[in-house]
Amino acid sequence: METLKFKSKKDVLFQALILGTAGFCISTVVTQSLATELDKWNYITINLLLFVCGFLFWCYYGTYYELTQTHLKYNCGPIRGHIEIKEIREIIKDKTLWVGLKPATARKGLIIKYRKFDEIYISPESNDEFISHILAINDAIKITAHSKPSL
Repeated sequence: METLKFKSKKDVLFQALILGTAGFCISTVVTQSLATELDKWNYITINLLLFVCGFLFWCYYGTYYELTQTHLKYNCGPIRGHIEIKEIREIIKDKTLWVGLKPATARKGLIIKYRKFDEIYISPESNDEFISHILAINDAIKITAHSKPSL
């Protein structure tokens, strides 16, 4: 099996947060740059804001997942890692993890539980396609569909 690459889904909330924050940073850089006298603090501020924009865009455009025969690899800007597929014990589908490791750009993704107590949240463009490919490698993984609680 060759390596399969999955792009991360991008939902409206994440797009608004990233693009809104980047827009604010860029507009601040432009207004600072148009100031008549730039001192060293203006340069520090401008560089810091450009760094934040670069980091946000790196995470936004650089989030993806790869499946090999033995590993699930994840990339989200500077956050990179891998999990042995044989260590994955459960995948919870269509749920959002609000705390923990989240190399993801959308809600309603997959919570992957591995080893004894570890978990990670990812958001591939198609949860079902990702699950079918990972089950082809390890069919012992338990798949749990998240259901909304009734009121």
